[in-house]
Amino acid sequence: MRSSIVLALLTAAGLLIGLSCNDAGTVKDEVQNKTIKEVTAKDILGNPDYMAISFGGYRDTSRDIQPTMAQLKEDMKILAAMNIKMLRTYNTKFAEATTLLNAISELKKDDPGFEMYVMLGAWIDCKKAFTGHPKHDEEDAEANAEEIQRAVDLAIKYPDIVKVIAVGNEAMVKWAASYFVQPWVILKWVNHLQDLKKTGKLQKDLWITSSDNFASWGGGGNEYHVEDLTKLIKAVDYVSMHTYPMHDTHYNPAFWGNFNGEENFSTKEKISAAMTRSIVYSKTQYNNVVNYIKSLGIEKPVHIGETGWASFSNEHYGAEGSAATDEYKEGLFYKLIREWTNKERIACFYFEAFDEKWKDAPNPGGSENHFGLFTIDGNAKYALWDLVDKGVFKGLSRAGNTIEKTFSGSEEALMKTVVLPPFKNKMGMGH
Repeated sequence: MRSSIVLALLTAAGLLIGLSCNDAGTVKDEVQNKTIKEVTAKDILGNPDYMAISFGGYRDTSRDIQPTMAQLKEDMKILAAMNIKMLRTYNTKFAEATTLLNAISELKKDDPGFEMYVMLGAWIDCKKAFTGHPKHDEEDAEANAEEIQRAVDLAIKYPDIVKVIAVGNEAMVKWAASYFVQPWVILKWVNHLQDLKKTGKLQKDLWITSSDNFASWGGGGNEYHVEDLTKLIKAVDYVSMHTYPMHDTHYNPAFWGNFNGEENFSTKEKISAAMTRSIVYSKTQYNNVVNYIKSLGIEKPVHIGETGWASFSNEHYGAEGSAATDEYKEGLFYKLIREWTNKERIACFYFEAFDEKWKDAPNPGGSENHFGLFTIDGNAKYALWDLVDKGVFKGLSRAGNTIEKTFSGSEEALMKTVVLPPFKNKMGMGH
């Protein structure tokens, strides 16, 4: 009531004319008792009150079937209920990113207290990417320019939502054999975006980065320690690095398995020990990047653009391989990674919100299809069972299904699917 009177008096006195758009917007929000403070990437990243997650809303086996506005709104309400306020997307070529930003904008209009921000990804490819003969020393200049321009247009259209643009996703790491580029390509487009900020075409508070494997940011082998990487580190507003101990349970399992002295541990104790070492492994990769940047005499924030743990795999990471993937281990990893990053004020774009079955459509049991904290149908995996118990998803649904626990909430049933990590001596790698 008081805000309405103030607004009426200001209007009658002609005082609103002299207010900026932001001031007027604040007054209007106050009228609705929903004052929203303008926040920037600097305010959001590393703030535990703005938890981050990687998001894809695809529900089918092909990205040809794009998520609808209604589906994306449904997903946004679910994520907001669990205190997620920052999303990461991956490209602008498909309609999903545009539809998502529109969905968030409409949700904000319906409820001025609704908060959701976006780290908008722009996909970058080398020349002849995803062919039998990719040219890694050249870029697909036309496609990359179009991708960047779409990101710019969306950032201009939705400045209240888009807070970061990420140039490329794992675009420099050399094991991305189908499409990786040299650092000069990423540097070129980062500089282009930074120049647009300087000329006022983009908001000065919009942060620019590239999201890539920890090794690509200097935390691995010397082959990445090149002059253009140093220039890139100087050019970005922060470093967005990826760390995936789950993958390395197969490719570099120095930390994985049950070690000597753990033979008499209970099943849960054995798993807990292995998962705790997995977090230490990620911390080491993070610190390697931080230390490399400092060795260059550069001060730059470092956040985690991706990390996650699959709940199932019929490949290297499953029961016949490193026995890393099940909902119980995923739940432990999620809890531990959030505890560490929140405490240290590191933004963590956990990968990912919902399962997406297009990622490995030919193999439904492939790990890439099972990184979500929710199933395709909206069941909450073990990592989120406590939130179901707290009722945070009450009244929400996905694909017509209310948010229920997987395994009908039976931990006994869940544990029957859990396979112990192998002992080191059985892996031929004694501790």
